[in-house]
Amino acid sequence: MSGAPVAGLLLAAGGGSRFGGPKALVEFEGERLADRGVRLLAEGGCRPVLIVLGAADVPVAGAVVVRNPGWAAGMGSSLRAGLRALPPAAPAVVIALADQPLVRPEAVRRLIAAFESGARVAVAAYGGAPRNPVLIAREHLAEVAALAEGDVGARPFLRAHPGLVTAVPCDDAGDPVDVDTPDDLQRLRKE
Repeated sequence: MSGAPVAGLLLAAGGGSRFGGPKALVEFEGERLADRGVRLLAEGGCRPVLIVLGAADVPVAGAVVVRNPGWAAGMGSSLRAGLRALPPAAPAVVIALADQPLVRPEAVRRLIAAFESGARVAVAAYGGAPRNPVLIAREHLAEVAALAEGDVGARPFLRAHPGLVTAVPCDDAGDPVDVDTPDDLQRLRKE
């Protein structure tokens, strides 16, 4: 497929209420989760990479920072802010979450390959279960944004259109485990 590259969008605006502070700033293996997520998308082939920040407002190398002043309203507002900032030429976007540090660039590459093979919505699947990251083609972004409310992102759109979703096996391309609490982080560091 020719034309503009698939964009990357990292959602990292939350305050980390269960963690005790913004997870975007948390370090894992010597790297902030915000930087790690941007690297995931860039190494996976996304151009440009946008990061939505809110509770933490810090520069992130290699990314276009999108500030979401309404971040406290939940992930839906951050997703809408990020989608509004996408370059008009981007044919699709890969959406990832900053608090999943074990997802590897290969998962992003597989989603982009699925898109290049005709998928309009592609979701990384682990053990057969859909998780993140998620790729959505441009023609669906307005509906994704309209359905993103509160603390949910693209899930309402995905559930409303299961026939559009291509599950992309990513069991060997990382682990979608979330870092929601300091205990989660400690567990990952031990493993």
